Amino acid sequence: MTAARRYPETGVFYRALDRELPLIVRGEGCWLLDDRGRRYLDACGGAYVANLGHGEAAVADALAAQARKVAYVNGTAFTNEPAEALAAELRALNPAGLDFSYFLSSGSEAVEAALKLARQHWVERGRPSKHKIIARTPGYHGNTLLALSASARGHYKKAYGPWLVPVPMIPAPYPYRRAADDPAMTGQALEDAILKEGADTVAAFIAEPVGGSSTGGSVPPPGYYKRVREICDRHQVLFVADEVLCGAGRTGRWTALSHFGALPDIMTLGKGLSGGYVPLSAVVATRAVIDPIAKGSGAFKHAQTFSHSPVICAAGLAAVRLIKERGLVARCAAMGEVLHRALKPLKDLPAVGDVRGLGLLAGIEFVADKATKAPFPRSLRFAETFVSAALDAGLVVWPNTGHADGENGDLAMVAPPFIVTEAEIGEIVSRLKTALERTLEACHVR
Repeated sequence: MTAARRYPETGVFYRALDRELPLIVRGEGCWLLDDRGRRYLDACGGAYVANLGHGEAAVADALAAQARKVAYVNGTAFTNEPAEALAAELRALNPAGLDFSYFLSSGSEAVEAALKLARQHWVERGRPSKHKIIARTPGYHGNTLLALSASARGHYKKAYGPWLVPVPMIPAPYPYRRAADDPAMTGQALEDAILKEGADTVAAFIAEPVGGSSTGGSVPPPGYYKRVREICDRHQVLFVADEVLCGAGRTGRWTALSHFGALPDIMTLGKGLSGGYVPLSAVVATRAVIDPIAKGSGAFKHAQTFSHSPVICAAGLAAVRLIKERGLVARCAAMGEVLHRALKPLKDLPAVGDVRGLGLLAGIEFVADKATKAPFPRSLRFAETFVSAALDAGLVVWPNTGHADGENGDLAMVAPPFIVTEAEIGEIVSRLKTALERTLEACHVR
C-alpha cells in the first residue's frame, strides 16, 4: 500500500487532481496518522468539522447501535427516535424561538433548503413577488446551485455562471479592510440594497454571523446584527443565519449569532454538528416561518432521500450530548482565548497583516505590504504555498483566496477540535511559524 493517491493511478475521483494525497489510516484526538506512520496536527478539524476530535468511540458506538436497529426510513412516511431526540436537544441549545429542525446531510443542502423555505414562506403568505435573496461579498454558502448563487466565490462561479441566478450582493463587514463608519460595517448597506431592489421583491438576507474562510474569521461590530434584525423586520425580509461553519459551539457559544444579541428567522447548522462522524446538517426555523406552510399547502416543497436519516441523526445526537456533557462549548471559549493570545505575536512576522477570530476560529491574513494592506498578486499563490508548507511541517490548516478584491488575497484558517490542549496550541503556532518561513523563501518574499 503506497502512502499517497494521485490521479490517474487511483480509481477515486478526488477534488484535487494535481497532487498526491497522504493516505490517512487513523485519527487520535487532534492528530491524524498516515500509512507511513507520519503524524499531522489537525489544526482545522479537517474542514472545521472534527470538533470532538478523532477516534471518539461513543459516537461510533451510537451509530453502530442504531444501524443494527434500523438504518433507514423514509422521512416522508415515518419519524424515528434519533431524529426526534436530536431535534429536542437542539431546541434546548438553540436561542429561544429556533425550535424546529429539518435534518439533511451537508451544509450546501441546508442552505439550499433554507432559501427554498424562505421563498415558500412568502408564497404561502400570498406574497409571491418576494423572491430575491440578498447576500454578502466576501461570503460563501455552499456549492449547490442556489447556495453558490448566493456565494461570492468568483473562481467557483465562473464555469457555472449560465446556471446561476442573480443575487444582489452587499459588502460584508470586514474590520481589517473597512472603516468603522462604512455602510458595510453599520448595516446600512443592507437597507440600501433592500430599498434599491424593492422590499416587496426581497424574500431573505443570508449571512455567516462570524466570517468563515471567505473573510478569515472576521468579527462584525457589536451592534451590526441588531441593526440587521431591525432592518429585516421593518422591510419584512427573513434573516437567514448560516452557522454551518461558525455554529455548534465553534465560537465559544452554541450559535455565533448569540454573541450579538439578535435572533434569525432561519438558521443552518452543519460541519461540527456530528463531529465529523457522519454527514449531518440542519435547517432550524421559528414557528412564524413554518406556520404559513403548515396552515397552507401543508408540506415543505423540498425533498432529499437521506433527510431525517436515523443513523445520521443517531450519530449527531451522540455528538451533541457529548458536547453538553463535557462542557465543550465553554471549553471552546476558554481555549479560544488561549489560541488568540498565542496567535497574536504572529502579527509581528513578515507578510502577516492581521490575526482575528472568535473562540476556536481564527484567520491569518497575509499581505504584501502591511502599511497599505495590499495583497499579494494571485499569481504568487501565497496561501496555497503556505498550506502546502504547513502540511510538510505536519500541520493541517485551511486556505482561502480572493477576499481582498474578489481575485487577490491570501489567508489561512485555524479551527482545531474543541479538545485541543494548551501544549497543542503551542505546537500549532510553532509549526505555523515554520510554514511561514518556508513560504516566504519559496515565494521570494523578504
